[in-house]
Amino acid sequence: MDEMTRIAKLQPPEGRVRLVIDTDTYNEIDDQFAIVHALLSPDRLDVEAIYAAPFFAERAPKPRSTGPGDGMEKSYDEIVRVLGLMGRSADGRVYRGSTEYLPDDATPAPTSDAVEDLIARARSSEETLYVMAIGAITNVASAILAAPDIVDRIVVVWLGSHASWWPHTKEFNHFQDVPGVRALFGSGVPLIHIPCMGVASHLLTSPAEMRDQVAGRTAIGDYLVELVETYEYRREHAWSKVIWDIACVGWLLDPKWVPTQLTHAPIAQDDGTFSYSKRRHLIQQAYFVVRDAVYGDLFGKLREMDS
Repeated sequence: MDEMTRIAKLQPPEGRVRLVIDTDTYNEIDDQFAIVHALLSPDRLDVEAIYAAPFFAERAPKPRSTGPGDGMEKSYDEIVRVLGLMGRSADGRVYRGSTEYLPDDATPAPTSDAVEDLIARARSSEETLYVMAIGAITNVASAILAAPDIVDRIVVVWLGSHASWWPHTKEFNHFQDVPGVRALFGSGVPLIHIPCMGVASHLLTSPAEMRDQVAGRTAIGDYLVELVETYEYRREHAWSKVIWDIACVGWLLDPKWVPTQLTHAPIAQDDGTFSYSKRRHLIQQAYFVVRDAVYGDLFGKLREMDS
């Protein structure tokens, strides 16, 4: 892809967009919010499929998975749970992803239903397919490596790593699969990169706000409140929770809420840093999030479900 074509694809989309979501849903509590927000925005987002991404989280006090395959299966089950609470069917819409990470940045992980569906779906239409990736980038990077031609047919919106001005990028989505990150940033795929610390970290909410805005109206709203209320790392005083992943939905709905700038694609190093070269192709990278606009849209749509 030449640079002018890539830059054109990096401009905000017009009208309704085709979308697939790649998510490690059980790892945290923010993926659930992002899935709900996307599904409640059908005038803008046509969510065609949801892919379960691998994750491996041993953290105390409660390990979330015993390995990437276990994390993927738990994420698959959590996607189905969220859809059920929204009264949506998972049949033909939810796909299991990779059970292993990339062995290196030139070799895809063993194939999966999610990777095969992404490739087939990208090739099925001349209309651009947007890929909202909110976990380890394994499934998406594997699809690109297995079928490089889809680079011309997709735009990836990925939440991961930290802002370029952050001293390191030892972030969960990034460090789960560093070869996958190198493959993504080196592929030339049109990429909207939404960093975590310094950008999506603005997306704080609190148990009190969730109760005030969402509780007592719908089953899925009550579930989102419960996720925040029972979060295992909740502190007793002066505590708020970052719901990182709705930054991606915010950009897709209204790019003014998540402004970006063109920058050269960074190179992921093994030590948890980025290196940079002006010879690299361009991507869009977010530098801010208008927190109230994103939450206002989400909360308003959750309230509309009750009307």
